[in-house]
Amino acid sequence: MKNYAVIGAGPSGLAAARALSRRGIQVTGYEASSDVGGLWDIDNPRSTMYESAHLISSRTTTEFAEFPMDTDADYPGHRVLKSYFDAYADEFDLRELFHFDAKVTRLEPAGGPDDGWMLYADAREPRHFDGVVLANGTLAEPNIPRFPGEFSGEIMHTSQYKRPGQLAGKRVLIIGAGNSGCDIAVDAVHHAASVDMSVRRGYYFVPRYLFGRPSDTLNQGKPLPAKLKQAIDTRVLRAFTGDPVRFGFPKPDYRIYESHPIVNTLILNHLGQGDLRIRADIARFDGDTVHFKDGSSAEYDLILLATGYTLDYPFVDRGHLHWQNASPRLFLNMFPPSFNGLYVMGMIEASGIGWQGRYEQAELLAAYLSSLEHSPAAAAAFRARVTGRPWPDTTGGYRYLGLDRMAYYVNKDAYRSAVRTATRSLEA
Repeated sequence: MKNYAVIGAGPSGLAAARALSRRGIQVTGYEASSDVGGLWDIDNPRSTMYESAHLISSRTTTEFAEFPMDTDADYPGHRVLKSYFDAYADEFDLRELFHFDAKVTRLEPAGGPDDGWMLYADAREPRHFDGVVLANGTLAEPNIPRFPGEFSGEIMHTSQYKRPGQLAGKRVLIIGAGNSGCDIAVDAVHHAASVDMSVRRGYYFVPRYLFGRPSDTLNQGKPLPAKLKQAIDTRVLRAFTGDPVRFGFPKPDYRIYESHPIVNTLILNHLGQGDLRIRADIARFDGDTVHFKDGSSAEYDLILLATGYTLDYPFVDRGHLHWQNASPRLFLNMFPPSFNGLYVMGMIEASGIGWQGRYEQAELLAAYLSSLEHSPAAAAAFRARVTGRPWPDTTGGYRYLGLDRMAYYVNKDAYRSAVRTATRSLEA
């Protein structure tokens, strides 16, 4: 029987282990930490979680469909979510499939294209696998930009932030205003001596609740055309949150949903109360002084980089994953067109795709691997579809910003539809 490795026991790795084992496919998992949960396990040394972190998508749009969360909270915190993944792993006997404290250090081809892979992990004998599923997550390798000059204070990435006490009494500058940056800014106003945020572009701010319901549970039927949804939702947001420009943010140079929105309107409340200030983009550092591109400057003790993450699969040569610029070029963000026995799980970002979207990825992978054994003609037809192009359009009609962090962004409805279609083609 063929044996497949799964790297990572976070949501995507657990989904892969569940879907593959459900089909009778033999799975051996490797997890660098001591337990399941991935970044949601704050005790995992690679976790980028912080004490105040909660879901930014609501529970019912995020959970695995076959395993609802045991909580009434609409936006549960990270400790509830760690317990959820514990329960999910226990329910489907997934822990027994994994080696823990087993960091994968290298993958090498075992020979030709169909000969599988050799996997090397810390303090373990190398093992041969027929294929390897890369599910080690997308939010672990900090993006650290360079700025002119030298800063004499402390510089910290949000991946190092755990609790508000780290900011107590300090003059804090947060660079970037993504979801984590805004969460931490809200923490900081209660503990820091002062808080500023330096931003380069404008943002759209989405309330967690609209009309008394979690905002992402509205319009769950047939998706609206992109331009119509953008027009309607822009007007709704303006009615509920006002114009962020009046709080100091630049006017967005893109339409809503062409970049990930900020699911945090508390930041606007604190701006309105004068608890923090918006600053321009960075010009240069000079000791404890930061100069901004609008000609202003201020002194700080701590700079917090809310500058996101870069994709990182450090244990395998990039050529095997067909990297192009900021990300691998994969069919449905999963399959290298060379079909070399590597598969990627979880390399998707999308508003509202949830863990169920990732499980549907895993179902597609399981269907393909099963077809290799039981329906070679279906597997060959699938490979021909992938190599023949064109690939499905997973943008949903949205024109995403050409940023590195958007390189693997998809529209949840278009993407899930394409994944389900591909799965059906293998099961026909």
